[in-house]
Amino acid sequence: MNKKVIALILTILFISVFVFFPSKFSEETKVIKAENNEKDNLSYSSSFIENVMYESQDTKGNKYIIRASLGEIDYQNPNEIFLTDVLGIINLVDKSNIMIKSDFGKYNIGNNDTIFSKNVKIENSNDKIYGDYLDFSIVRNLMLLSKNVTYSNLSSMIKADAVEIDLETKKTKIFMYEDKKKVKIKSFN
Repeated sequence: MNKKVIALILTILFISVFVFFPSKFSEETKVIKAENNEKDNLSYSSSFIENVMYESQDTKGNKYIIRASLGEIDYQNPNEIFLTDVLGIINLVDKSNIMIKSDFGKYNIGNNDTIFSKNVKIENSNDKIYGDYLDFSIVRNLMLLSKNVTYSNLSSMIKADAVEIDLETKKTKIFMYEDKKKVKIKSFN
């Protein structure tokens, strides 16, 4: 009889747990599912890629290589990838190479246009150009560096609002956005 009483008490306890507390168990399950759904939605909005590299070549044989330590593809606009720790290399046929470094960038996979931003540095032979924002277009063969621009070579240093470089003709325009302001030039001779 002792065994029957113990079995009856355990059965009553087991049933009472599920009868009196079922809403408590189902609420916890719902909260967990809601949290998982939110995480799933976030993971589908973008994708991260480490050690990104894109390479393209135009009809004249000029090559453009872009590398980054991290890339983020936004699924709402899959042609654009946001980059971190960026290095761009432009290998021009019969001309010296151009290296571009920046903290961040945005690369368009469709047309290879690239925005470099924050701590932008352009190097070409003895020339160095620094700035905060670079818009580079392969289609237009044009680089426009702006915001806090400093251009230096072995003989001079120039400070301006913007520098525009035509990669095909190598023509460079250094200018200020406001007519009243002047480009500052310092000669080392």
